Amino acid sequence: MTTLPCNIGDQGVAQTLYRNPFECQSSAEEQSGDISEHHGINVYNPVMLKTNFNMYMGKKCEYKCDTCEKTFQFKSRLLRHFRIHTGVRPFCCHICGKRFNQKSILQVHQRIHTGERPFSCDICGKTFNQKSILNVHKRIHTVVHSVEKPFKCDVCGNGFNRRYNLDLHVRVHTGEKPYKCNTCGKSFSSCVNMKKHIRIHTGEKPYTCKDCGKEFADSSAFKNHLRVHTGEKPFKCTYCMRKFATRTTLKRHTRTHTGEKPYKCTVCDKNFGHKTDLKSHMRMHTGEKPYKCVTCGDQFSTWSKLNKHKKSGHVCLLSA
Repeated sequence: MTTLPCNIGDQGVAQTLYRNPFECQSSAEEQSGDISEHHGINVYNPVMLKTNFNMYMGKKCEYKCDTCEKTFQFKSRLLRHFRIHTGVRPFCCHICGKRFNQKSILQVHQRIHTGERPFSCDICGKTFNQKSILNVHKRIHTVVHSVEKPFKCDVCGNGFNRRYNLDLHVRVHTGEKPYKCNTCGKSFSSCVNMKKHIRIHTGEKPYTCKDCGKEFADSSAFKNHLRVHTGEKPFKCTYCMRKFATRTTLKRHTRTHTGEKPYKCTVCDKNFGHKTDLKSHMRMHTGEKPYKCVTCGDQFSTWSKLNKHKKSGHVCLLSA
């Protein structure tokens, strides 16, 4: 049993840490007052008790990982962390057999089988199996106040609240891509997009879905994926009220109403509503044919043309 001696006077007070962390061992006469005010220490609070224990002992308890030297205040957290290095997954789902390195992750996983949704939105009542997904959902109800956007694009008229954001946007029209990947030479319009691309080469996928275990290289794709599990479609078209799971899909859809075509060919000045359509069109000028038939070797500028070729039974090859 470990006790904490009282250093105030000679009263011989000790607070037992394990069997009864709130018990004062002084005489009955000394305990006549409120023990919670004993020498100014709130012994009813376990956190405060531990803090005072460390203070009196004159040292901080630390447990160090021998592999990466990261330190932890509690031994249990060190043991849990060490599974990252060993790959041990001691917690097994009794339904599907999938294993996990933390009990909390197993508990979240098991809700897939049980259908349990313990987290409820206090605004609309919708329920979720993870608190993180509930937090994402709550953003739907957040009132977004109108923000002044003094920086206007001269090409399409879109407004931005910062000059930096406008400069990034203008590159959509100019085609400027000042950031280059040192591995493959591919260029990007922003540093953020280049960093996301680099993960293709490194294989890094820091975002993991707790529902299905799928991993993602960037946070936006991860957030969009979470809506597969929740069925959430927070982006609504103001023209036809149709709902979409991603902002990008909504933007593409909205252009069917507005007729907007923000993507312009730098060779023939033709405009397009979707970036992918512009890319396909540009191959007419460059002659690029990246889609190859594995059967006959013919190459095509678009995926749809390759599929059409396959369905035709390789007519072009037979005619040749």
